[in-house]
Amino acid sequence: MAPSATDSAPLVIVGAGLAGLRTAEELRRAGYEGALILIGDEPRLPYDRPPLSKQFVRGETDDTTLRPAEFFAEKRIELRLDTAASGVDTAARQVRLADGSTLDYAHLIIATGLRPRRLPGLPDLKGVHVLRGHADATALRAELAEATTALVVGAGFIGCELAASFRTRDVPVVLVEPQPTPLAAVLGEQVGALVARLHRGEGVDVRCGTGLDTLLAEGDRVRGALLSDGTEVAADLVVIGVGSHPVTDWLADSGIALADPAEGGGVLADEVGRTSADRVWAVGDVAAWLHQAGHRKRVEHWTSAGEQARLVACALLGAPAPTAARVPYFWSDQYDVKIQALGTPSATDEVHVVVDDGRKFLAYYAQDGKLTGVVGAGLSAQVMKARAKIAAGDPVAELLTPS
Repeated sequence: MAPSATDSAPLVIVGAGLAGLRTAEELRRAGYEGALILIGDEPRLPYDRPPLSKQFVRGETDDTTLRPAEFFAEKRIELRLDTAASGVDTAARQVRLADGSTLDYAHLIIATGLRPRRLPGLPDLKGVHVLRGHADATALRAELAEATTALVVGAGFIGCELAASFRTRDVPVVLVEPQPTPLAAVLGEQVGALVARLHRGEGVDVRCGTGLDTLLAEGDRVRGALLSDGTEVAADLVVIGVGSHPVTDWLADSGIALADPAEGGGVLADEVGRTSADRVWAVGDVAAWLHQAGHRKRVEHWTSAGEQARLVACALLGAPAPTAARVPYFWSDQYDVKIQALGTPSATDEVHVVVDDGRKFLAYYAQDGKLTGVVGAGLSAQVMKARAKIAAGDPVAELLTPS
């Protein structure tokens, strides 16, 4: 049900990250003129997260703010920072806040994002970090300036980007990954091996097939780690990058349907963000949307946040939805190489590496003979040329046959 002239309560967005901000922008762009409140649990203006593991942690930029304070005044978006939501009463249409107050809503948009996973049983030591928010990145940046050796646990995108940033600062790095290669779960082992080669070429000690057993201390500071293969590594800076989980604990008693944590968790939603509760929507990393294949999954990509925000705004306001088919896109900057992916590459796809010069590469992904995705490193033009072919589901054989 779209907001009506009789609605006295505001539209409330919980989560002032990229997805929450983009949804507020899209609602105004689509013509919504009513009260709009954006709630964030951090004290900072909404900011861009991707630079935190790269330019920010390296000290190359100090500000990743997405919009200045004046923007929110101009767009009549009431921004409530340093404010956490603690629950939802969907019958009363109220959000409970951590300070004990409540906030009525006409519609509620959930955009609370992710929280880093932490490994249980580790000692609480100085020099050990996770990276998700600005405060994490600020603390990590300060210690990087004095670090002599670093250990990164987890070779996903964040782990690989941090390893690259540390090497850019000439800090020796050990990168530990229990899977056979970096990014194996996302891009498969064949392309993951090419990513490992990139890092080894930059001097990273990449150790796959092993994990972290425990941390070693000197006083209250970390001095190294014991790995699960029995080896010991020295490190006065440790980053745990073993993934994240959606921030849904505040919804535990709301009755809003959540995905099984074993399947990625998140708030279950349809193809435009509607949840199981009337007038409640979900967008961004926290949202497990219904996709064309008929299953629900969360998509943790920067571009997806804006695309979902547009769909939610249109559906909420009863406006026509965008009709253009969107081909998912994500990227990761590592050293001087931009790794880019179009479509839905999967570790279970058939993979064809068609370009490999020892550093740059291009790979096609296919299922049932149809092109599903393209991943390239340092080959932006070749990646982007595949967009229409992925959207059309062209036979991968046509791309492999010399013209």
